[in-house]
Amino acid sequence: MPQNSPFQIDIPPTDLLSYLFPEGKGPSNTPIWIDAEEPHHSLSPKQLLLWVKRLAVGLQGMGLEAGDVVMVYSHNHIFVPVAYLGISGAGFIFSGTNPAYTVDETVFQIQNTGCKVILVEPGLLPTVIRASSKTNFPRDRIFLFSDKPTPPIHGFRDWRSMVGSVEAADKWRWKTLNKEASINTVAVLNYSSGTTGLPKGVMISHQNVIANVEQSIYMRDLEQPYHPSNRPPERWLGFLPLYHAYGQLWSIVAAARTLTPCFFMRSFSFTKFLQHIQNHKVTHIQTAPPVLVMLAKRPETSNYDLSSLKNILCGAAPLSKELQNEVSDRFKLKVVQTWGMTEVTCSCLHVPGGLDDRSGSVGYIDPNASIKLIDEDGKEAGVGDRGEIHVKGPNICLGYWKNERATAEMFDEDGYLRTGDVAVRDHKGWYWIVDRKKELIKVKGFQVAPAELEALLLEHEHVADVAVVALQVEHEELPRAYIVIKDEHNGKSTEWDIERWMAERVAKHKHLTGGAVFIEEVPKSASGKIQRKVLKEWAKRDAKNHKPRAKL
Repeated sequence: MPQNSPFQIDIPPTDLLSYLFPEGKGPSNTPIWIDAEEPHHSLSPKQLLLWVKRLAVGLQGMGLEAGDVVMVYSHNHIFVPVAYLGISGAGFIFSGTNPAYTVDETVFQIQNTGCKVILVEPGLLPTVIRASSKTNFPRDRIFLFSDKPTPPIHGFRDWRSMVGSVEAADKWRWKTLNKEASINTVAVLNYSSGTTGLPKGVMISHQNVIANVEQSIYMRDLEQPYHPSNRPPERWLGFLPLYHAYGQLWSIVAAARTLTPCFFMRSFSFTKFLQHIQNHKVTHIQTAPPVLVMLAKRPETSNYDLSSLKNILCGAAPLSKELQNEVSDRFKLKVVQTWGMTEVTCSCLHVPGGLDDRSGSVGYIDPNASIKLIDEDGKEAGVGDRGEIHVKGPNICLGYWKNERATAEMFDEDGYLRTGDVAVRDHKGWYWIVDRKKELIKVKGFQVAPAELEALLLEHEHVADVAVVALQVEHEELPRAYIVIKDEHNGKSTEWDIERWMAERVAKHKHLTGGAVFIEEVPKSASGKIQRKVLKEWAKRDAKNHKPRAKL
């Protein structure tokens, strides 16, 4: 029998803008989105709302229709929340792109989204120019997207040249969504590999985002010595990328909902990360295990005063209780775990924010959601038994963009999302992640699809067959390729050659940092399917002697 969350809350049945800017309540003029390097450079909700309206007027003036996608290709900066809320608030769909993407990866997202407009950070323009030329994307629909006015580059104009006037913005009103429309209207298209296969656009509705923010804040406030109405002031560090669900939920929407100042880092640097915590007296961070490894192991940590930190929320990949407790003890703070994935908007299990848990648990089911654990025989697992997480709730996505088959496969017969993550639970309703059934590899919290890397490697003229798997080294997963070389090309490529060839074609987190290894034959079943279980055993064996090569 499915386990329901012990908590129930009211989810506002409306659209994102009405949720964050309710009628009759004037927006705050307190700076919320702040440049960590230049703190005077900031946006308050009041300023943001004006820009949101101006962007909406501009996009509508270009003839975009409800449900059209706008792609945003940028590092973090204080105007990304404007794009996120302006695009979705105007009835369009926001789709962020990893700024580390290569031309071909960008081409895929342009084609798959069918986007009508691209907003691109000036420094990333060369990639977009090459990608757009391959897709015949109209040049006049590409705009430079910076947090400061930018002169034209190669004929491409600043996005401010497209937005509506202040006067037009004052008159503009967004379309308010009722509950049914909120549930069924896509606000965001985030990319995920699901449990298998190539990256797919995950359709996140207005109601999904609102529900997951409300769930997450509720769990953050649980077991605290305060009441939510008098929550002590917090200060967050916005270093999670804003093209990713985790960064969007906390650094954009939750920051707006709770009016919490969030200091944005354009990209992650560990030394800068430490400096900003010290200089801005950051109290809470949302992060992933690789950052906790740095906090625990890197010597420069001791050079900074991190005493303002009170709480670390850790998700995006499994975290061992040993590392969790090492960081908790060293910095005298609480490290609480969460579990989620792009398909659940961001998260669906949380350890209450006020607890000092030492067990490595990912906590309770979020409010209004339910979970069942399904064992390998397709039956529900009992207390203490392993099972794949199947989850249902108001934060579960609508499905995959333009992919009915994958959408049908992602839900079971009762409408529960098959997650591919394996957990156990205790009699109190606490959960622990113990394994991963799905194929994808988690690199520094980002998803890497083996099928994507395999397809690309097969384009190499010397490669006859290949299988990619995660190599587990300490607290990290590294993509590792087991490769069969064509007989006629034996000796013409080294493993190092293949790794470098790959590094030229994919974003950094997809590099073969676990190595390329030449083998005689890829293990496959009688039906021709790669035997991932065998590969995992190989990788487990090889991890003991793995030595990273020089940087690719």
